Amino acid sequence: MFSKSALSYDPLPLPDRAGYDDPEMAEKAQEFLAHMQRRHTVRDYSDRPVPRSVIEACIAAAATAPSGANHLPWHFAAISNPEMKARIRAEAEEEERRFYAGGAGDEWIKALEPIGNNADKPHLTVAPWLIVVFAQRWGEFDDGTRYKNYYVPESVNIATGFLLAALHTAGLCSLTHTPNPMKFLNGALGRPASEKPTMIIAAGHPAEDATVPGVAKMKRPLEEISTFLE
Repeated sequence: MFSKSALSYDPLPLPDRAGYDDPEMAEKAQEFLAHMQRRHTVRDYSDRPVPRSVIEACIAAAATAPSGANHLPWHFAAISNPEMKARIRAEAEEEERRFYAGGAGDEWIKALEPIGNNADKPHLTVAPWLIVVFAQRWGEFDDGTRYKNYYVPESVNIATGFLLAALHTAGLCSLTHTPNPMKFLNGALGRPASEKPTMIIAAGHPAEDATVPGVAKMKRPLEEISTFLE
C-alpha cells in the first residue's frame, strides 16, 4: 500500500463539516442512540440472500475507521460460499466442544448460561454471509519490505464497531463469534501469517422465530458507565 518514497505530511483543508447548531446536534445524537438501541445480537437467521453490494458497502464503511498511523491494519474476508461456511462451522464447533468440555473454567461457563450459548453454531451456515475480521500485525511497502503497524487491536476494534453499526443500518442482524483458538481461519481462507483472525461475524436477516436472551436487554445506566468532569 505504502511507497517508501512517498511518505510525507500533506495537510488538506477539512473536506466535510456538519455545521449543526446545538439543538441539531442533540437531535442527531438522540436519533443515533435510538437507532443503535434497536440493534440486537441474533443467533437465529433466515436463509434469505443478502446482495454482495450491501456487504461491500458495510465493509467500506468499516474501512473509514481511524487507525494507528493510518496504516489500516485490517482485512475482512466475506464468505457466502456454502462449502466454505460449512468448513468454518465444522472447525469452529470442534473448538467450541473443547471449550465447553473443560477448556473454559466453571466461572466462564456459568457467565454464558443467561446468553444461551452452547457448542452448536448453526448460524455459521444459515446466515447468508460470514465476515472474518483479520488484524494485520505488519504490512509491506511496495518493494516488499515490511513495516510495523501500530495500535493494531485498538484500530481493528474500532473498525469492527463501524462494521456492526453499518450492518445494522443496512437492516441486517449480526452475531460476533470468537472460537478459541482461531488459527484454522488463516489456512481455511488463505490469509498470510501477518494476519491474526479476531472474530467471525454472521450477517443476515433474522428468522421469523428469532429470539434474543432477556439478559441482553439489560444495559447499565449512563451514570454507571460514564464520568463527566466539567
